[in-house]
Amino acid sequence: MDRVIFACRHNAGRSQMAAAFFTLMADPTRATAVSAGTTPAERVHPEVANVMREIGIDLSAAKPQLLTRELSAGARLLVSMGCGEECPYIPGVEVLDWPLDDPKGRPVDEVLRIRDEIRERVMALLRDRGWVQASRPR
Repeated sequence: MDRVIFACRHNAGRSQMAAAFFTLMADPTRATAVSAGTTPAERVHPEVANVMREIGIDLSAAKPQLLTRELSAGARLLVSMGCGEECPYIPGVEVLDWPLDDPKGRPVDEVLRIRDEIRERVMALLRDRGWVQASRPR
């Protein structure tokens, strides 16, 4: 089974949304995902939790976490999310960089746009890698 890490600086927005969409849409027998950050915040950004709740995804129990060597062990893919020079690097792991705006403190219409772009990118990744749930409508 493949393991994906979604990482951004604070693990409080983009990476949390990406991991939630991945978990919802991926075939769990083929791939799993976690999210982490290089400097984790204390909680998921409220504006992110709100736009995810609107589509039935509850991030209220999600806790930002530090990207550690232990957490990254066995990962096949690292998806960094627009963190520039502060993006993490894991030796021997394939890296994709998705240049996404940080939703923190942005107006709701921008947070919705970021959320929807993340959902589309996750779906494309799942299709490309053959990780989509068989029962998931395409």
